[in-house]
This record gives sequence, C-alpha cells and structure tokens, in this order.
Amino acid sequence: MSEQSAPGTAARQQLEPAAAEAVRAYAARARATADRLAAVLEDIAENGLPPVEGCTPWEELREAHLTRLAAQRPGTA
Repeated sequence: MSEQSAPGTAARQQLEPAAAEAVRAYAARARATADRLAAVLEDIAENGLPPVEGCTPWEELREAHLTRLAAQRPGTA
C-alpha cells in the first residue's frame, strides 16, 4: 500500500507524545463522567426518582459550585 493519502483527503498531523497522552487522559475523564451519568440514569429507570426529602435543592448545588469556582480564581468577584 502507498503511504500517500487518497485523492481529496488530507494527511493527519501526528501529535507530540505528551499531547497525545493529554488527549487520552481527557478522553478517560470524559468517559468516566459519562459512565457515572449513565449509572444514575439506569438507577432512576430501575427504581424511580428518589424522594424529594432526600434530595439537595439545585440552588444549593449551584451556590456550592459557584463557591468552588470562585475559590479556584481568587482574582474574580
């Protein structure tokens, strides 16, 4: 087989090893997040929604997340 690309297709640019490893790490984190979400959705499908009394209101979750973000960037108000 030829090393040349087929007409009309561009050759892919290879990544540096460190960049390729960073992309793989990002893909692994994204896959883990998707797996956790899928597990939660499967649990809801199997067992129904949890009782409201056992849930955290979204406003509290939002404020906690915003607090974490602000702590990561102390220069922002």
